Amino acid sequence: MALNQLSDVVQRCQAIKDENFSPEDFDIFLNSGRTCIEQGDSAQVLSILVDEKNKNLVRCMGWNLLGPVVKILLNKEDKNLPHCHAILSCLLEVCSPKELLLGFLEQVEEADSGSITETVTLLLKPLQTVLLRLGMKKASSVGMALSTLLAQLSRLPVPITKEQEEDDIFGLCCCCTALLQFVKPFVEEIKEVVKDNNRNIKDNELRVELLKFCMKCLSEPLLEVQLKDPDTLEKSPLRDFASEILRRRKVPGFLEEEVRYPKESLACMSHLIFVDHIAVDIFPAVFSPVFVLQCNMEYIELLLSKTEESRLQKGLELYEKSLIRVEDNSLPVDLLELKTFFSVPQNLVKVMTLCPDQTLVKNERGMLKTSHHAGVEGYIIKNIKNQIDFSLKLGNGNEWFMGTNLLPLLRLVLCLPHGPETDLLQNMDRIMESLNLLRYLLLRDKEWENETGIWTELYKIEDTFLKPLRTGLNMSKAHYEAELKSTKENKKISSKDSKMSICSVTVGNENLPNMTPEMQLQVLESAIFTFDLIESVLVRIEEIIEAKERPPS
Repeated sequence: MALNQLSDVVQRCQAIKDENFSPEDFDIFLNSGRTCIEQGDSAQVLSILVDEKNKNLVRCMGWNLLGPVVKILLNKEDKNLPHCHAILSCLLEVCSPKELLLGFLEQVEEADSGSITETVTLLLKPLQTVLLRLGMKKASSVGMALSTLLAQLSRLPVPITKEQEEDDIFGLCCCCTALLQFVKPFVEEIKEVVKDNNRNIKDNELRVELLKFCMKCLSEPLLEVQLKDPDTLEKSPLRDFASEILRRRKVPGFLEEEVRYPKESLACMSHLIFVDHIAVDIFPAVFSPVFVLQCNMEYIELLLSKTEESRLQKGLELYEKSLIRVEDNSLPVDLLELKTFFSVPQNLVKVMTLCPDQTLVKNERGMLKTSHHAGVEGYIIKNIKNQIDFSLKLGNGNEWFMGTNLLPLLRLVLCLPHGPETDLLQNMDRIMESLNLLRYLLLRDKEWENETGIWTELYKIEDTFLKPLRTGLNMSKAHYEAELKSTKENKKISSKDSKMSICSVTVGNENLPNMTPEMQLQVLESAIFTFDLIESVLVRIEEIIEAKERPPS
């Protein structure tokens, strides 16, 4: 019945001039043609389409048959496969390229997650043919096609391991390789334009669309990909894809309008150049390591502010590679005025303390060992406390912040760097946060629960932290109180002199800068206040421990 309907509408339309077909003719042709293809009458449909008498009809209506034809072509075992290939070739030759473009992109957009790879690889070649038929007015259409294709590729899972990339189960590698072949003729066209008239290349719309495509590729999928080293995976489609995308910068004007592109894309590009060493041979060698670090800090800040593990990993790697090239003592002090040089270390500390990833937790321990800055260490310890608090709440258990896994971290935190001789003023931030953490653990983690392991570790903490701290505190307070008394007496003597006296004070075998007696008193009183602050928390901890050890009455 469908074949009869199709034959009738075709005969009727042959007599119509100037392609003034009615909406009813369109509907009958579409529905009957689709039904014929779905029912296996593709050979009869093909004979109608190739008939020269039906050329006008096919040019106006034929593209509507793309849906059912593509469906058959995706089913590679269908017996009508040869006929459907022939139908597709006929439509490509006769139909309007603009209508075919819309039809193909509709098929790409409607592909479900399980057929994205097959649909994209099937339609890339005919889609390329259609775009090339558009001639010099194809730029916006190329951009629309590339955007649609990348949107679908972003739905495909990214291979993580070497084996996953080799097996390419979800087809991302295959699609990326095919996509490079798809854009090749358009890239070659731009190269020809460059040869003929280099002055107007920046205004070339096709070039602009290709650069947008490159930047979108850097954002997705390449920002999600951890490329394998050539020694690990000799033939890597994703590495080849990244390399080809970056090689596009040979086209004049690449990145000259940098503000137009997403920062995430630029961050990925920096990672590919400086970490993966892709296209590094075409990167200008005149830039100093300090300048490269300064430029990369904006991208490092962006990556470390994210929560996705792939972005955090890239941020850490880019930070490390940017720093390792900088010589010691070569950073100018005015860099500290830049926001990124302040925010990146803060983001780094958050990553080290809040990310539950095992590798990053180990890096956190390394940071505590190597930071040598009481403020940074205090900030880390405060975040450790917050993470422990979160882990102790019902349903939030994190093995790396509880029990035996937590104890090595607590041993690094709850100690004095130099025993009783530790400079308490210099290490005040670290000491106060350590005491607050210990007091919190003793109050929050009941002895009979001991989820953090603090109660079994307490005797060691007393020997390595609390007792040395008490000794150092008593020594420091006695020393500063004696200096305060001496300074007050000297002030009384010097007050008899009409002129303001200037003198120096020695504290801890170091001379303080020359100050007036009033200034000296302020410094010493401030130090004693700091010791009192430390002692107030220490006393509360000692009271908790004494209460535990006191036998019941």
